[in-house]
Amino acid sequence: MYQWRKFDFFDEKKTKIPEEIEGEIRCCSSGRGRIVLGCRDGTVSLLDRGLQHIYSFPAHSSSVLFLQQLKVLPIFASFCISGATIALFSAFLVLSSSGLIGQNFMALLLNQQRNLLVTVGEDEQLPPQKAAVCLKVFDLDKRQEEGSSTSAPECIQILRIFTNQFSEAEITSFLVFEEAPPIIFIALGLENGCIYCIQGDIARERIKRFKLEVQNGQPGKVHSPITGIGFRVDGQAFQLFAVTPSSVSLFKVEAQTPTAQTLDYIGSEAGSVAMTDHSELIIGRPEAVYFYEIDGRGPCWAFEGEKKLVGWFRGYLLCVIADQRTGKYTFSIYDLKNRLIAHSIAVQEVSHMLCEWGNILLIMADKSVLLVVEKDMESKLDMLFKKNLYPVAINLVQSQQADAVATAEVLRKYGDHLYSKQSYDEAMAQYIHTIGHLEPSYVIQKFLDAQRIHNLTNYLEKLHEKGLASKDHTTLLLNCYTKLKDVEKLDVFIKSEDGVGEHKFDVETAIKVCRAANYHEHAMYVAKKTGRHEWYLKILLEDLDRYEEALQYINSLEPNQAGLTVKEYGKILIEHKPKETVQILMRLCTEEGESARGGSSSFLAMLPSPVDFINIFVIHPQSLMEFLENYTNKVKDSPAQFEIHNTLLELYLSHDLDFPSLAQTGSIENAEPTADRESSAVVMSRTQSNGKMQSDDASLERDRLERRQKGLVLLKSAWPSEQEQPQYDVDLAIILCEMNSFNEGLLYLYEKLKLYKEVIACYMQAHDHDGLIACCKRLGDSGKGGDPSLWAGLLKYFGELGEDCSREVKEVLNYVERDDILPPILVLQTLSRNPCLTLSVIKDYIARKLEQESKMIEEDHTAIEKYQEETSSMRKEIQDLRTNARIFQLSKCSACTFTLDLPTVHFICLHSFHQRCLGDNEKECPECAPEYRAVSEMKRSLEQNSKSQDYFFQQVRNSKDGFSIVAEYFGKGIISKTNKGLVEAPSQTNEYTNGNY
Repeated sequence: MYQWRKFDFFDEKKTKIPEEIEGEIRCCSSGRGRIVLGCRDGTVSLLDRGLQHIYSFPAHSSSVLFLQQLKVLPIFASFCISGATIALFSAFLVLSSSGLIGQNFMALLLNQQRNLLVTVGEDEQLPPQKAAVCLKVFDLDKRQEEGSSTSAPECIQILRIFTNQFSEAEITSFLVFEEAPPIIFIALGLENGCIYCIQGDIARERIKRFKLEVQNGQPGKVHSPITGIGFRVDGQAFQLFAVTPSSVSLFKVEAQTPTAQTLDYIGSEAGSVAMTDHSELIIGRPEAVYFYEIDGRGPCWAFEGEKKLVGWFRGYLLCVIADQRTGKYTFSIYDLKNRLIAHSIAVQEVSHMLCEWGNILLIMADKSVLLVVEKDMESKLDMLFKKNLYPVAINLVQSQQADAVATAEVLRKYGDHLYSKQSYDEAMAQYIHTIGHLEPSYVIQKFLDAQRIHNLTNYLEKLHEKGLASKDHTTLLLNCYTKLKDVEKLDVFIKSEDGVGEHKFDVETAIKVCRAANYHEHAMYVAKKTGRHEWYLKILLEDLDRYEEALQYINSLEPNQAGLTVKEYGKILIEHKPKETVQILMRLCTEEGESARGGSSSFLAMLPSPVDFINIFVIHPQSLMEFLENYTNKVKDSPAQFEIHNTLLELYLSHDLDFPSLAQTGSIENAEPTADRESSAVVMSRTQSNGKMQSDDASLERDRLERRQKGLVLLKSAWPSEQEQPQYDVDLAIILCEMNSFNEGLLYLYEKLKLYKEVIACYMQAHDHDGLIACCKRLGDSGKGGDPSLWAGLLKYFGELGEDCSREVKEVLNYVERDDILPPILVLQTLSRNPCLTLSVIKDYIARKLEQESKMIEEDHTAIEKYQEETSSMRKEIQDLRTNARIFQLSKCSACTFTLDLPTVHFICLHSFHQRCLGDNEKECPECAPEYRAVSEMKRSLEQNSKSQDYFFQQVRNSKDGFSIVAEYFGKGIISKTNKGLVEAPSQTNEYTNGNY
């Protein structure tokens, strides 16, 4: 023990017992924030934290032998208020049920707490037959006035210790255990080796007494005084240690009949017995200090010297040791866990040792007091750091249960100390313990040197094991493995998993680092294990060129994931494995493996669309065409049919499928291989024969014709006759046909769109006169819904052609004459522009037209003369009506043909009727009224039509001779300026005055 280091972890402060305490101090007790002293004169004094005298009172008339403050609340009570039950056990309040306890009631309970003091002392023996030693219980919170100057607490119970059943003996030890307040357990050790036990509610005197006898460990010796007592509680077990100078015993008090067990046959004198915080018994003997548990003697510590007093304070062992040679006393504080002497000081004779307020109090025989105060942790650590005692500092903070941050700071300083001494392995061991509290970069930057890469690797491994590594840490660790070429550790790190099957590192970082270091298998393992399919395929295709394996891996994936990977790496796969890649795409887009669901349109909508994969065929259009053809042959009602047809049309109608400009653009990323291929192509082109080049051209031309034929078939099949709109973009199809000079498709589209003039323009552009006339025969027949105006455009074309086309013009004139499309004057003006045409071409046409016009003129003259005669007759009749009287000579009624009799009604139209035959209608002639109404209705209709300009212009457009429609409107007076006067004049005849005779 002399090798233990000594430190000054405690400060000392000397003071004195107040002068108010005059008697010799016989006993003392601490707890509840004050110190209680018992004197030989029978008084008890209370001191506060500053060792100032509070008050004193006479507890016993003779002497106070022992006393003890109860450290917890001595009240046991239960209350039930509105369903909420409160059980008050000592200082602990237990609340059960759902009710809430009011603050006023809680204050009431706290006010009922009692502060009790138990004393054992001698009183005057008034009855000679009774013992003088008694036990008293004082309530320190209730003080009774005794005169004007002093006051004493209320004594709530006095109990005689010795009775007839329990013979009197000298009390050598005393201890109170608060079992379950108000139930307490009092043990009194006697000089004769017995222990008197008193258990129960002493305040109410509901107690039971029993006696325990300690077996003598030394034969021949009858009386062995009890020098020490200690209680131990472990769950339901309640045990009592008893120490004599010759033995250590253990009693099981919880049993109905207490049983004894001798733990050792060596004991101790009075004052050198104490209990630890863990209920271990401490015994101090001259040769050593012994620790006991329920199964016997435990560890012992060889501290030489007679142990006058032994105590336990916050994990420290307290000893007052007397040197037998010099007679001096030493007070030492031992840290048994760290094996050091926390404090040691020479003292005078110590009579009592207490622990209160977190301090140690030593009361000397001369009533002086030594106050020993523990220093704070920071001061103790600074003291150790100055002496470079870092292991001691670490043990100290761990034993005192300091927080993790403080512990890590001590470990860091220890690591820095070892690092400065170039003990890198030991330093790293300390840094590893700081993981989670110390910034990793602080440690990493110290070990970046290549010579310390092993230490850095160890630290990074631990960092990953605790799940605190970042991406940069993973990168650094993998770089360490690769530089060390430690494949075994790399395998362990890559394949390691935590408890839930997840890796302890950033997966993407690990893949990148392994790939950069050419550890492709490790990178692929991580990518496959974690489902990073894009990285797995990237390594297979870009680094290892293992295309077959890549295709097999894609086939094993789920359809959605496989589609994503093909979108990203399809260009490389199409370039090296076009057929296999197309098969995978067909499986993804049609799900060939599930033929049962293949026909469902809703199911097809869930599959990937072929349009999504078009971009991967940018430099392989031939494979794209094959893929789309296979898809359209298999799937007839695809949601992407519109886009697929557009793409196929572009492929079918393109002049060349190789797209050299796109191929050159796609190969920019691989400039050097492209240059090599170009140079090889130049060499090979110089060696090719002319015959082979011609055969290649012929083959390309056949392929082009086949594709165009497919394009025409697609244009027709994708626009069925029953549909108004095609299954492709018409504008795009027209542009493709025009760009690639595909006239067959262009003519078909124009006809479907009824753009007949554009169709005629195509034939005109090709100078196909026969086809032009045949097209006009098919599209210019008005009886079949054609456009007769096409013949006018065709005639204009021949008039401006500038070459002899007499045969074609004659044929066109026949159709112009048949449908009366153009007047002869326009025909003459149109054909007069072609200098190659003679008058003989239109001679017969002009003759027929002149004859026809002459007949029409004669018919018009005849009609004019007829209308003039009718008009002249009407005017005369109107004049006659205005100037001459009408004579009504009819003798019979026009309705009933009977002879007229009065009353009679005569109309200007010379019809006469009986008044009774007309009924209520006397204003119009029944015979002439229908005709008049028809004329009025026609007039009204013409007036309404005159206001509708759209109807007028529609008639003009639909008529072969628009001038005739205008003339008709003028003739009927619809658009005449004198329309109003001419319309109102005839209406007056109907309102002419009629007479009654």
